[in-house]
Amino acid sequence: MKDFIKIHESDNVVVAIKEIAVGEVVNAGGMQVTAKETIPAGHKMALCDIVQGGEVIKYGFRIGNAKEDIEAGAWIHTHNIKTALGDLLEYSYEPVEIKENTSSDASFMGFVRPDGQVGVRNEVWIIPTVGCVNNIATALARSACGRIKGTVEEVIAFPHPYGCSQMGDDQENTRTILADLIKHPNAGGVLVLGLGCENSNIDVLKPYIGDVDPNRVKFLVCQETEDEMEKGGQLLDELISYASSFEREPVSVSKLIIGMKCGGSDGFSGITANPLVGRFSDLLISKNGTTILTEVPEMFGAETLLMNRCENKDLFDETVKLINDFKQYFKSNNQTIYENPSPGNKKGGISTLEDKSLGCTQKSGSAPVKGVLAYGQRVEKAGLNLLSAPGNDLVASTALAASGAHIVLFTTGRGTPFASPVPTVKISSNSALADKKKNWIDFNAGVLVEDKDIDETAKELFDYVIAVASGKKVCSEEAGFHDMAIFKQGVTL
Repeated sequence: MKDFIKIHESDNVVVAIKEIAVGEVVNAGGMQVTAKETIPAGHKMALCDIVQGGEVIKYGFRIGNAKEDIEAGAWIHTHNIKTALGDLLEYSYEPVEIKENTSSDASFMGFVRPDGQVGVRNEVWIIPTVGCVNNIATALARSACGRIKGTVEEVIAFPHPYGCSQMGDDQENTRTILADLIKHPNAGGVLVLGLGCENSNIDVLKPYIGDVDPNRVKFLVCQETEDEMEKGGQLLDELISYASSFEREPVSVSKLIIGMKCGGSDGFSGITANPLVGRFSDLLISKNGTTILTEVPEMFGAETLLMNRCENKDLFDETVKLINDFKQYFKSNNQTIYENPSPGNKKGGISTLEDKSLGCTQKSGSAPVKGVLAYGQRVEKAGLNLLSAPGNDLVASTALAASGAHIVLFTTGRGTPFASPVPTVKISSNSALADKKKNWIDFNAGVLVEDKDIDETAKELFDYVIAVASGKKVCSEEAGFHDMAIFKQGVTL
C-alpha cells in the first residue's frame, strides 16, 4: 500500500494515503520533500513552495489559491487555501473529441412490465399525496407486508411532509416527483393515498400521472371512505395479487438506468470510489445502458469538463443553464454559492468546492453527455445524462429515482445508512470504513489504493450491480430502510 499519491503529473500537492509524520521524507516524481507537520490521511501536502495567491493544483486543475505563503512539506487545508470560484460565469463551447466505446451485451434478471418498462424490484408502493396521511400509509404497509405472495418482495410506504400549503414551482415539484414515483417500474403495484382536501389531491394529481393501468395503480381518498384501513387493505391485496403475476426474466443491460451520487466524501473519494463509478458508467454506456449524474452544486468548479463533453452545442447551452440557474437559486435566496464543502468533507481532507467538485464529477467517467434533465424530468436518452438537483443526499437520490434510475450508486468516505426509493449501493472510498460499517457498505473501492487494478475492480462492481438488478438486496434493503425526500424551494402557507 502506498503512503501517498500524486494524482496528476502537474499537481503541486500529494494526498496522504496514510498519515505522514512530521519529518518524514516523501519522494514524488523525483522530488524529495520533508513533511513540516503531520499530514492526516486523505489530506494534502505541498510539494513545492506556493506563494500567497498562487494556485494549488490537484487532479491537474486549480482547486483554489493560497491564502498565505505555503512552504514545501506543509499541510494544505482550509486554514491556508481558499476557493477561486466566482458567481455567474460566461462559458464557451470547446468540445473535446471522445471515442465512444462499444462492448458485448450483458443481461440481468428483471421484471418486464406491460408498457415495456423494466423493473429490478417487484414491490408494491404506497404513495401519499400529502403528509397528513403518512401514518396511515405506514400502517397499511406494515399490515400488508404480512400478506405478500409470489414474487412480490415488499409493500413500502413513502411518507413525506408535502402536498399542501405549497405555492408555485414548489407545489409543481411535489406533484411531478409523486407522479414520477407512481410510474416507476420497480413498483409492480401502487396505491395512491390521499386525504381529500389537500392542494395536490388525487384529482389534481391524475393529469400529472397520465394514463394508468387500473390493475397496477389504485386510488384511495381517506375522507371519502368510512374505514380507510379496511379499504386500503382490500386495495393492497388486489395490487399484491396483480404484482405477483410477474416473474423475473432475462433483460438486456441496455435497459438499465443507474443514478450516481456521492455524500460524506473524503480525501479518498476522488481517488478511489468516484473514479471507479466513472469506469462503471463508461462500461454500462458501452453496452448501450444509461447513467445519470446529479448534485449540480458539486459540479461548480468542474463544470467546464462536463460542458466540453456535451455531444452538441444545444446540450452545452442546456448545461450552462443548468449551472447558472442553480447559482441564481442560491443568489435569489441570499445564500453564498460556495458554502461547501461540509464539516465532514473538511475533516476527511476536502478543502474547497473545486477540490470536492473535481472529485465528484469523476463519477461521470469519460463518455459524452447525451441528455440534460430538469428536476423531475424522466430520462429519455441512453448514455450519460446530467440532472438538476441539489447536493442533499436524500433529495438528490430521490430525484435520480424519479428520473427513472433503477439503482443508485452512492459513494461515501464517511458512511451513511440512508436509502432511497430504489436500491442504493453504498461504495466506500476507503477500506477502514468498509471494515467498520459492514452493515452500511455494499462495495469497497478503498482497495484501489492497495494496488488493486481499477479496470478489474470496475468489472467486479459491474457484476455486483447486475446481481442487485437481478434481486440481490443491498444493506439498506436488508435493514428495511426506504427513504424519499422532495426538493423544497418555495413558501409554505
